[in-house]
This record gives sequence, C-alpha cells and structure tokens, in this order.
Amino acid sequence: MKRTFTFILAALAAIALFALLVHAVLVAAHVSEPAASTVYGATPRRLWATAVAALGLVGVVIGGLALRRSRRNGTGNRRVDPIVALVAGLIAIVNGGLNLAVATGGPGSGNGVIGGAAALVLGLIAMAFAAAALAHSRHNPSAD
Repeated sequence: MKRTFTFILAALAAIALFALLVHAVLVAAHVSEPAASTVYGATPRRLWATAVAALGLVGVVIGGLALRRSRRNGTGNRRVDPIVALVAGLIAIVNGGLNLAVATGGPGSGNGVIGGAAALVLGLIAMAFAAAALAHSRHNPSAD
C-alpha cells in the first residue's frame, strides 16, 4: 500500500513538473496567450506537433530503459539504445522548436503549440536520459 501511494505521488509530481515545463516553454516562446478564435480538429501543424511529441515520448521511454539497463551488469552492446534515444530527442527538440517558431497564435489556434512545447520538453528529457546512460556505460566496463 505504501509503495503504491509513493508511486502515485511520484507520477503526479512528474505530471505537474511536465505541465510547468510546457508552460515555461510557451511563455518563453511568447505564445502562452490563447487564440481569439479556437480551431477544432486536426490541422497539419497539430499533426506535425503530435508526431514529434510522440517521437519525444518514445525517446524518453527508450532512454529510461537504457539508463536502467546501464546500471545492471551484463553482456551485449548497451550503447545502441541510448544513441537511438539521443537521436529521437534531438529530432523532437528541433521539430518542436521549429513548430513554436512558426506558430502565429497560442493554444487553440490550430498551430500545435502545445504539442510543439511538449515535444521540446520530452526531447530534452530523452537526451538527458540518453546522456546519463552513455556516461554510465562509459564508466562501467562490464556494461559493454
């Protein structure tokens, strides 16, 4: 019971931190104000932002698993997963930033600014996980 409560509390803290980071990116990109008229449905920029946010999420998952595996002893090449997470994170950061740069309105404008900000944050997290896993595998000779 105590472990489940701790897990739920940690998940809520992670969600709150993610929301805070996305808001900070939107404020920094000067697109934090909602649109005057809301656009409903899928637009090309929303689909683009959703795709790169999903790629960033995949990078976070692969990077997290690579970080966990890098702490274990074992055989095999442990450098492929962190490199994949690093590349996925970099693609998410570049495309998320590009989406925010070309956005002409805030949330609800159909430009995908929320997805772009989420891709930027998830890409940064994926790259941090990948860098930590690569650094750990470099210092742990039994991981290669």
